[in-house]
Amino acid sequence: MSESTRFLLNESDLPRYWYNVLADSPVSMPPVLHPVTKEPVTPDFLSALFPMELIMQEVSSERYIEIPEEVREAYKLYRPTPLIRARRLEKALGTPAHIYYKYEGASPSGSHKSNTALAQAFYNKAAGTKALTTETGAGQWGSALSMACAFFDMELEVYMVKVSYNQKPYRRFLMETFGAKVFASPTNLTHAGRAILEKDPDSPGSLGIAISEAVEVAATSNGTKKYSLGSVLNHVLLHQTVIGEEALKQMDLAGEYPDVVIGCVGGGSNFGGIAYPFLRENLRNGQRTRLLAVEPTAAPSLTRGIYAFDYGDTAQMAPIVKMFTLGHSFIPPSIHAGGLRYHG
Repeated sequence: MSESTRFLLNESDLPRYWYNVLADSPVSMPPVLHPVTKEPVTPDFLSALFPMELIMQEVSSERYIEIPEEVREAYKLYRPTPLIRARRLEKALGTPAHIYYKYEGASPSGSHKSNTALAQAFYNKAAGTKALTTETGAGQWGSALSMACAFFDMELEVYMVKVSYNQKPYRRFLMETFGAKVFASPTNLTHAGRAILEKDPDSPGSLGIAISEAVEVAATSNGTKKYSLGSVLNHVLLHQTVIGEEALKQMDLAGEYPDVVIGCVGGGSNFGGIAYPFLRENLRNGQRTRLLAVEPTAAPSLTRGIYAFDYGDTAQMAPIVKMFTLGHSFIPPSIHAGGLRYHG
């Protein structure tokens, strides 16, 4: 066991592959369904929203997917991120446990969201996409994608949940500094937004509503815009596994192996990013690490939701996915942690 507090990797230790947990899953995942026909979606349907490379990653069964060199170069701006032992927290708690945390705040946008934002912007740019649309809750995803679009010279429209838009003006300023256009959702700019405002002019918004607006704009753009999602989907969680891959190497530097890996959960990309590589070690190499997902009581989809097929958005435009859900029309309390307010 090391007496160090910070465990740092060199640029040469930056992962070269993302890990696809589906390759090791003991069960097959239910299909994604078309929002109108309720039949399994086709690549043609998804191509209205996503570039083909991301669609292929979404359905891939390959265990490892190579990270493009252009994305690795962008990652080097802030990766590998440090693993830090929380010695003062251990002392304050009076615990014999050794507590470590992976500090994704080293990213220029301030969170782990940059890991997939850079990848998604790269693949869209390579496919000839000029502009993206997206939603954001607290603004971390919007900030990350704004940065990524600036890196790859693309336009971006962000539909930010209204309560967070008002609570967090500086996140909006950051997105606008990177060149994005930011709108408080629900807006009068889309059919989905107007429908919500007709029912509730004072709607605080939700991630489900913001997704509806962003999807509508992309789907009705005649191919000039694509949609980018910051969590939930397979390819998003795939890109986040750089976190856990680095953490495995850093725990080795610390001379320890974790009994428990903990992460907060909204849509799942933060938790999946750090937990999936450790899950692989459980499934393939006999480790027995406990993986603990923590969610807010304000949006308790895992602990209070039902496991069922549900829409990914409020207006029922996005694909239908089997998930633990509180219902696609769920409007959560206006908690400060806006990114944890997703219904599924």
